[in-house]
Amino acid sequence: MWSFVLKRLLHMIPLLLGVSLLTFLLMSLAPGDYFTALSQNPQISPATIAHLKAQFHLDRPWYVQYFYWFKSILHGDFGYSMAYKIPATSLIFQRLWNTFLLSFFALIIAWGIAIPLGIWAAVKKDTWVDRGCSLFAFVGLSVPDVLLSLLALWFAASTGWFPVGGAQSALYDFMPPAQQFWDRAHHLILPAIVLAASDLAGIMRRMRSCLLDTLRAEYVTAARARGLGEGWVVYKHALRNAINPLLTIFGYSLAALLSGAFIVENIMAWPGLGRLTMEAFFAKDSYLVVDCVVMATALLVIGNFVADLLLAWSDPRIRLK
Repeated sequence: MWSFVLKRLLHMIPLLLGVSLLTFLLMSLAPGDYFTALSQNPQISPATIAHLKAQFHLDRPWYVQYFYWFKSILHGDFGYSMAYKIPATSLIFQRLWNTFLLSFFALIIAWGIAIPLGIWAAVKKDTWVDRGCSLFAFVGLSVPDVLLSLLALWFAASTGWFPVGGAQSALYDFMPPAQQFWDRAHHLILPAIVLAASDLAGIMRRMRSCLLDTLRAEYVTAARARGLGEGWVVYKHALRNAINPLLTIFGYSLAALLSGAFIVENIMAWPGLGRLTMEAFFAKDSYLVVDCVVMATALLVIGNFVADLLLAWSDPRIRLK
């Protein structure tokens, strides 16, 4: 297992390097840069623009820019955001934390609801429970994240039950700790539910399908023949084997949440990494765009890595292999 873990961690290095290199190349193909718009301002002299470009190495080829960016990354410095006028390190990690919170709670909501519903639908196959769960999954898979986010915004604005946008209130810094916790949770609830909705439906259908296949296995029939109770057969013998395929899609589930978070963050004004990436892209803040893309890729790779570890923990055959 230790050699497997070390090998997977080493595989992350060329992947992140490849993503960063490709992002730099694509950004270099886009016309103009951050200082192109500033050059239209008559109050800023061409000499000042040329000096700023030289300071950020934007007057050099893209591979030279990449070399300087990579050199600063090795020292733990993510560079300077030209659009926000602050170091990119503090900006990225603040937004990364917000994206992690949103994805983490969406993951808890999706899996915490989908697994019990999938088990219930499989055990109550062809009953009104199964049909109701199927209808719920159909609606969840059919409604796009964009439409669901807009409906959630309309609901929040109409009822006033949830704040419209942001991660905290304007008076957050003046609140006591308990009220600060509730304020952050209040802002998080609606975006997390929206983000979890489509993922929840897919996980529930997969759980139902896997458990139904397992319940038809010969060892489950043998357990029933020995007189074991149905609950013991389902939860002790069938469920653990049925949940193994779900662990393999855990990484893909996290990937879907991260890609969905980009949509939810931009529509619902949640200050996360996806919203920061879009703002940096439109401002042509190239170094910040690369930082955001690499961070998002790292989250995705870590999610797949955790999925592999969970699968090895659940299935002894994988550990032996």
